[in-house]
Amino acid sequence: MPSNPPYKKILIINIFGLGDVLFTTPLISNIKSVSPEVFIGYVCNKRTAPLLAANPKVGKIFIYEKDDYREIFKKSKIGFFKKLFQALGEIKKENFGLVIDVSLNKYASFLMWLVGIKKRIGFDFRGRSPFLTDKIKLEGYDEKHVIEYYLDLLSGLGIPAKTRHLEIFISREEELWARESLKSGRFREKDFLVALVPGGGASWGRDAAYKRWPPEKYAKLADKIIENFPADIILLGDSLEEELCRRVAASMKEKPAAIFNKTTVGQFAALLKSCRMAVVNDGGPLHIAVAAGVKTVSIFGPVDENIYGPYPKENHQVVTKDIACRPCYRRFRRADCEHINCLNTITVEDVLERVGLHL
Repeated sequence: MPSNPPYKKILIINIFGLGDVLFTTPLISNIKSVSPEVFIGYVCNKRTAPLLAANPKVGKIFIYEKDDYREIFKKSKIGFFKKLFQALGEIKKENFGLVIDVSLNKYASFLMWLVGIKKRIGFDFRGRSPFLTDKIKLEGYDEKHVIEYYLDLLSGLGIPAKTRHLEIFISREEELWARESLKSGRFREKDFLVALVPGGGASWGRDAAYKRWPPEKYAKLADKIIENFPADIILLGDSLEEELCRRVAASMKEKPAAIFNKTTVGQFAALLKSCRMAVVNDGGPLHIAVAAGVKTVSIFGPVDENIYGPYPKENHQVVTKDIACRPCYRRFRRADCEHINCLNTITVEDVLERVGLHL
């Protein structure tokens, strides 16, 4: 894309979770590095909207919440179409010349055609997107990291992929909040902080347990870190993981310095940035830590870390178990499993060894 770009306004559609939205930040950065004046709009869900609102490279956010539309449809089909066309009208007003659609949604490209966006780039997931003008056929992400798939979409625009680093923007106010909040903890005058995140965000919903290393092992790991290193522990999670964090704390010999469960995304990132490193499960918090420049040890079970893991890999350690059935999450489906041995057989010593490489 030349400095005088043919597309003055570009819309990105990604209605997935925090990690996935962070995976699109290299896409945005590469576009902006070639043409800083390009206006970028973004269709996302409510949970990821604050992340994008803090990004100065994103000019406008359009929120799409699938569950909201479903509820409205149940109550009133007229109300559903009224809300839908109102939302489409807001997009149409911006006169976007190009849409980059990574939603894998079978209706998105049609709706963008309907509002008059002439160039529509994206993934033709299982033949669902006939209204894309430029498409890459996709059955699933199974050969390389998701970020690389997203960056492939730049080739049709003539934009080189020069950066692959995730970006998150933390305000000075959020950094000050983290500093003040940490002062209220029960610290033992140790040299540094280590964050443990025993949850993993909301991306797998009811199946979240399939991505979580057992909480009792997190507690034992915390004790081992305190015994072996001049470190204090803080526990982090979202508001739905408060009980999980308290279970970990209750099983520790020495209680954590602090537990934080009611934070914004920016505050969560600021707390992580205050730590020497973080131990996390596969999920959005891992990618927030990566984007914030924090060293991580991440624990992966059913999911392939080469596709969904920390990226780039520098300063990040991944712990897995080499068993025949992993990774079993392929092409957006997880195999039925009762034992979850890929997670449950990872020992405290396995993780502690990787922690030691960072400390």
